[in-house]
This record gives sequence, structure tokens and C-alpha cells, in this order.
Amino acid sequence: VSTLAFCNTRQQCRDLLEVLQSHGIHALALHGELDQRERDQVLVQFANRSCSVLVATDVAARGLDIAGLEAVINVDVTPDPEIHVHRIGRTGRADENGWALSLASRADQRRIAAIAEAQKFEPEWHRLDELETTSEAPLLPPMATLQILGGRKDKIRPGDVLGALTGEAGFTREQVGKIQVTDAYTYVAVARDIVSVAVRKLADGKIKGKKVKVRSI
Repeated sequence: VSTLAFCNTRQQCRDLLEVLQSHGIHALALHGELDQRERDQVLVQFANRSCSVLVATDVAARGLDIAGLEAVINVDVTPDPEIHVHRIGRTGRADENGWALSLASRADQRRIAAIAEAQKFEPEWHRLDELETTSEAPLLPPMATLQILGGRKDKIRPGDVLGALTGEAGFTREQVGKIQVTDAYTYVAVARDIVSVAVRKLADGKIKGKKVKVRSI
């Protein structure tokens, strides 16, 4: 499940990320301390299903639009009902199904009441101890991201990368996911179980007739 988890502060983002990763959940954080390159890499991985959980602050997630987002979790309840609407509005778009959950304590009841009044709905409360885990296995995403040193300035196109992977490298189209080309880099999602082989075969082969440097991120 592709999940966006909201925290109110950068420190809460960092703390939650540490907890999730310690439990084997492939998570990344999006907050104001990231530079543009780091932010771009995080968003690429979340959009192409290489990251299970994206932990974000409201400011960092401003303008974020992820297709097929399956769940939004408010780890921290926002004091602003309008921000709450923006948070949960990112899932269940275009007739798709989506979950919007808030983790709230008694101290948050006043905030929840304000949100409920603004949205004209009755909250559905559940105790945390009612939740059951379906598996103890690590929560790993289906894809992994490869970064190729070379992009638009090198006249690389998505079709060139797809051709290299499904041609000489011998992978199927189903094993290759989203391909995103920037000025200097190309990012391609591949099935997680082929990532090591894909790195080696791309590095041993050529794209646009040239050798390229490749790494997994």
C-alpha cells in the first residue's frame, strides 16, 4: 500500500522515519531540510512505487500530487481543519478507493471536533489495540529505483532506457516501471528482485551507444 504519513514538525518526521525503518518498513521523509536534489529523489521513489511510506510535513508536501495514492495517515492531527482537508484530499481521487486515517489521543479531541464540524461528518473512532498486523515480514515496496548518470542533456529518452532493459539485458516489460528523465539523471523503477542484475547489465551495456554509470538508490 502506498501511504503518505503527515507529521506537524520536521523533528516528528525524523523520529517517525527512524521508528518505521527499525521495523523493516521502507520509508522516506520529505521535509524542509532536504535540498532540491534530495527532494527530487524522494519524490521519484515514492511516485514509482520504490517507497512504501512517505513521511512528510505539510509545507514540504505542498503541491504534491501522487497518482494512485492508497492511504493518508495523520500521525499528528493538525490544528487547522483546512490543512486536514488538503491532506486527506490526496487519496481516493478520480473514483479511486483510498483510506484516510488519523492517530488521535484524548488531547486531540478538540482538534478532531473542529475538523468534524468543518467537514460536516461524524468521526469513526477505533482503539489502537483493535488493529491487527497481517504479517511480521518487512514491508518492502514492489519496485526499486536505479539512477543513471545521464539525462536530457545527453539526449536520453525513456524509450532508450526501456529498450536497453528489454533488449540486450533481457528483462520483460512487466519488470520495468516508471522512467523519469531529468537534465542530468535518468531514474527507472525495476522489480525489486532484479535490481542487482539490472544495475550490472546496464553498466555492462550501452544506452544511446554510450557506456553509462548506474546505481540503485
